[in-house]
Amino acid sequence: MDNVTLVQVTADHPDLNGIITKLDHYLLQVYPPSEIFGLDLTDSKNNKTIFIVAYFNEIAVGCGAIKPIDDEIVELKRFFVDPEFRNRGIATAILNDLENRALALNYSTIRLETGEKLPEAITLYQKHGYYPIDKYGEYVDCESSLCYEKQLR
Repeated sequence: MDNVTLVQVTADHPDLNGIITKLDHYLLQVYPPSEIFGLDLTDSKNNKTIFIVAYFNEIAVGCGAIKPIDDEIVELKRFFVDPEFRNRGIATAILNDLENRALALNYSTIRLETGEKLPEAITLYQKHGYYPIDKYGEYVDCESSLCYEKQLR
């Protein structure tokens, strides 16, 4: 982890867009487009969303975001580490950073959606205290969606 740096960036940051493009390509190998729930980076409603890029030796290798749902809850979005850089603690570092930012902003809960075909993600979330919840929001009608939550305080 010595060579990993986490940086908060804006939605239009080229490194964020580059790693999100890799995320989308990765997901399209597993799911049809109708089952991929992105985040419109150009939508001004997302101006309270916090974006993080993880760099390994100055190369963008991962990302994540927290988007407010209401005054108490944020949603983890666009969480990804390039497969070539996995198993180095980068995902845990991004997750911990975003949880700490949510706490600092007085959010009590983080929710997320993942897919049943992403066992590594499910394992990571469960390892860090996330537990299954009913599907919510845009995920209610998606058969492959799994939703999780974690109480921060």
